[in-house]
Amino acid sequence: MTRTDETIKKTILKSEKEEKGRSRNTGKKGVYQQLSHEFPPVFDKESRILILGSFPSVKSREQQFYYGHPQNRFWKVLAGLLKEDLPRTVEEKKEFLHRNHIALWDVIDSCEIIGSSDSSIRNVKVTDLGMILDNCPIRHIYANGGTAKRLFEKYQRDRYGVEIAGLPSTSPANAAYSLERLTGEWKCVLDALISV
Repeated sequence: MTRTDETIKKTILKSEKEEKGRSRNTGKKGVYQQLSHEFPPVFDKESRILILGSFPSVKSREQQFYYGHPQNRFWKVLAGLLKEDLPRTVEEKKEFLHRNHIALWDVIDSCEIIGSSDSSIRNVKVTDLGMILDNCPIRHIYANGGTAKRLFEKYQRDRYGVEIAGLPSTSPANAAYSLERLTGEWKCVLDALISV
């Protein structure tokens, strides 16, 4: 093999390697999926507050329940506020919510999304919150994160004639908030449960 042939071969191999790297990155960061919410809300006739997320993360979709990513602080924050043991199984989480009169759902029924990225969400169809609001004595509604609040205000506030309070996201992507800081911001949930 001549020196020219070797140079051409190296150039081709380098180009193929770079192309594979670009494809891998693009596939991970840029592929939209059309998805529907696959598991029901949690509520009963004793639910007094409603906490709304945006749309289930990849881990939550795998587990078929809310806030399934092990680094999401949602369950830690609520357990800390309510002075309870951290619920671990889906059944324990449901019992925890019912015992504390908390309803849980998401704003989005279906959308196009890349992975778990709220910032990628498009073509939104919202959930029918009447299922909860018409059947439970809900006194306060809280949004877990800015996307949930923004979408509720855009699509659902006027429809249901209710306001929503925004809370900082418990997602691990919200790295600016420590667990302690999140718990402090979420204390209004405890205050609401005590006052009703």
